[in-house]
Amino acid sequence: MADLLLLENSTTVMFLLSSGICFLLWVVFKKVFFQPKGHPPAVPGFPVIGNLHQLKAKKPHLTFARWAETYGPVYTIRTGALSLVVLNSTEVAKEAMVTKFSSISTRKLPSALKILTGGKTMVAMSDYGEEHKLFKKCLLTSILGANAQKRLRPNRDSMIENMIKSLHGEVRANPGGAVNLRAIFKNELFSLALKQALGEDIDSIYVEELGLELSRWEIFRALVDDPMMGAIEVDWRDFFPYLSWVPNRRAESKIREMDRRRTAVMKALIERQKKRMAAGEGTDSYLSALLNEDETLTEKQVRMLVWESIIETSDTTMVTTEWAMFELAKNPQYQDYLYQEIEKVCGGETIKEENLQQLPYLNAVFHETLRRHTPVPVVPLRYIHEDTQIGGYNIPAGTQVAINIYACNTDKNEWEEPEEWKPERFLDEKYEATDLYKTMAFGAGRRMCAGSLQAMLIACKSIGRFVQEFQWKLCEGEEENVDTVVLTTHKLHPMKAIITPRV
Repeated sequence: MADLLLLENSTTVMFLLSSGICFLLWVVFKKVFFQPKGHPPAVPGFPVIGNLHQLKAKKPHLTFARWAETYGPVYTIRTGALSLVVLNSTEVAKEAMVTKFSSISTRKLPSALKILTGGKTMVAMSDYGEEHKLFKKCLLTSILGANAQKRLRPNRDSMIENMIKSLHGEVRANPGGAVNLRAIFKNELFSLALKQALGEDIDSIYVEELGLELSRWEIFRALVDDPMMGAIEVDWRDFFPYLSWVPNRRAESKIREMDRRRTAVMKALIERQKKRMAAGEGTDSYLSALLNEDETLTEKQVRMLVWESIIETSDTTMVTTEWAMFELAKNPQYQDYLYQEIEKVCGGETIKEENLQQLPYLNAVFHETLRRHTPVPVVPLRYIHEDTQIGGYNIPAGTQVAINIYACNTDKNEWEEPEEWKPERFLDEKYEATDLYKTMAFGAGRRMCAGSLQAMLIACKSIGRFVQEFQWKLCEGEEENVDTVVLTTHKLHPMKAIITPRV
């Protein structure tokens, strides 16, 4: 009798399990293969994993753009258990970022970014609301707004002249040899970031929590390099939230160690600056402004906001400038045209920020580089928190949105020969010299990048000075060296160029 009851119970359990599995498969099958009326077309995928297998190359902007040719500018994919709407044209991208902003103003971050952003304690990653507005006001008032940029201009001028001196030093030390612009630019940008954020450049610091004296490049690695690489780390559990309870200790420990080191270094840097401020030094900095913000900011918020200004100053401007110099060195006719324009406007004087509006071709070089080598090809995912429409399609709440800026900037319906780097396309009268919206590389609407003005000033003047001072030529075989870091358009290997001082 007991055996019969056991068999009956086992049969019941197996039946329930089988039924549950069948129901789950049916739900997944419906979501993958049946699209509700009025919703965007869906890219076919596999049950359970959806389209994840098609994104294994980790170049989503390229894959998304290719799918747009088949499914149109708006379509859905599934990344595991998550539904994602991908936008691939300027029209629908602007609709999402500007017109429908109120429905798409929050983010759901993957595991790595939750940790590295301190739970969205950043201007770039915080949800739109009072906290975001406070963070952004502090940033614009202190270092990135128009008035702050005027006040901090000497730092930028000094940075660019230091780079010119370093390049001349490279030529004297190794005539005819290749120069590494990235190494020089990275060092000077980091100096600028530290001065603006903390009030001084720093060569080394003792970090008590680590028990170590860190050199300048160890500080850079802890604050910039490691977090940048950590931000693109993929944790498979992010695609299957119902399996979040499954441990993934290797991924977690790696990111948490980055966070621990970054936090320890920032605490040491901030404590150093507090002592300087108490002595009446370093009072004109982002840190000092945050500490004086009516005590409304917590210690963690201050630490994260100062760190954000350092990492963002130290990265994307360099990426754009390096690609611009790569293209100019590759295309001597464009380089000569730019040099002639600078000579005509500046004569024997070095280029100044006041000259930038008088140099339409220099501005065209900058914007064409943003278009062709968009620094952030896919905008960090946004979360739709209420039913809305985009591109005429119904998008339900709970869906995530990926805005593929790369596809917008290489759309054949928008741009003639989009794969070609042609600065002259931006000489059209419809573009103003300092129009930062033309490629959406800095976003659009209320979440437009706060650092867009600084990026333009640094990149444009740097490019102008580099061309004014030197003739640039790519090393042999360098034209083919266009690989990028996964998930980004960052050049994988530093540009190698031979530079000749102009007489």
